[in-house]
Amino acid sequence: MNLYILRHGLASDPGENGLPKDLPDTERPLSAKGKQKLWRSAEAMRTLELKFDAVVSSPLLRARQTAQIITEAFEIRRKLILTDDLAPAGDPKSLIDQLNQLGPRAKNILLVGHEPYLSRLLGLLIAGNTTTAIDLKKGGLAKLEVEQLRFARCAELAWLLTPKQLERLK
Repeated sequence: MNLYILRHGLASDPGENGLPKDLPDTERPLSAKGKQKLWRSAEAMRTLELKFDAVVSSPLLRARQTAQIITEAFEIRRKLILTDDLAPAGDPKSLIDQLNQLGPRAKNILLVGHEPYLSRLLGLLIAGNTTTAIDLKKGGLAKLEVEQLRFARCAELAWLLTPKQLERLK
């Protein structure tokens, strides 16, 4: 299985662009610049000839919008799955159980979420701990190669790309 991990794009801050100053973190949308960068990243992913059997995203607005841009660019809108287990307070064990339930036909899965959750998940799957330091930039993308997905060291990091590196690929 190939597991791709994408951090959401640049989000607007409360009080910015007409947003309420008391806007809850869960409702922060992508900024216009964040959307533009993600469309360019999607083009780069297509240049890399990536394919996704499923896109699993945090339900928080900025992550959901990120996932929607990717599913639209790849014309796979029906393959989007939202789960609270990719939200900042999500449960990685439950997430792994959900991913395993997708079945053997899901060979390429894209996860969209937040920091520091995604770095901890990467550390768990690559090194077997959640303290391994991995810097996943907003809009950054990692690829893990996994023999059998489990709540332990089970993956090899194939690559980790910053948004700038992705932009240079398109």
